Amino acid sequence: MSKADILGGIRRGLKRGVLPADQQAMLEGRLASHPRHLIPARSQLPRPEQIALFIRNVEKEFGTVERIPDLAHVPAALSDYLAGQNLPPRFALAPHPELAGIPWDSRPLLTYEARRAEASDQVSVQHGWAGIAETGTLMLPSGPERPTTLNLLAETEVVVLRASAIVGPYEEAWDRLRARGRDALSGGVMPRNIMFVTGPSRSADIEQTLELGAHGPRRLHILLVDDDPAAV
Repeated sequence: MSKADILGGIRRGLKRGVLPADQQAMLEGRLASHPRHLIPARSQLPRPEQIALFIRNVEKEFGTVERIPDLAHVPAALSDYLAGQNLPPRFALAPHPELAGIPWDSRPLLTYEARRAEASDQVSVQHGWAGIAETGTLMLPSGPERPTTLNLLAETEVVVLRASAIVGPYEEAWDRLRARGRDALSGGVMPRNIMFVTGPSRSADIEQTLELGAHGPRRLHILLVDDDPAAV
């Protein structure tokens, strides 16, 4: 069944025909402009303060952040973190070209498989697509290069995030996502799934007691690559 058939069936069910020209123009303008709502002042800061706000908010939600100068420092930082948490040096790695280009052989004890996560994985390493300073949240669109299971199944999730990918409010993150893929029909291609991750998984549903790792990773660690000169 085509899209036109589906929408036609909905119109018949609502007993409504095609929109009048003025309403159609108003709808198209609304979809094209993405008008802003009220944006908190804390989201509109100079870059150094914006990065600092992102880190504070991550840590406030029980996540941890380590700043590193470039991608070449990821293996050493990851190895030290896993050792400090008494975790094995094995992990499932997002099959993202940027992560594949990291010199993993500089730490030969690290072993990994580039794939989706499995229930038996203790550690996953995910590619961070964007960070939102307003709440210390990671925006992780799904795709072959960024499997969603890496955000859910392992007890410890490590995310490699560039400082240049951190924005202030949520609206800027959506703008960045829309600009990633354009087409003549829709104006922007959305991924099948988008996960917003703010700290490790937690719940206080049972007797108001906070439990980490209730529905996903028990730990969230961000390796923040300082690639934005304006953020220093």
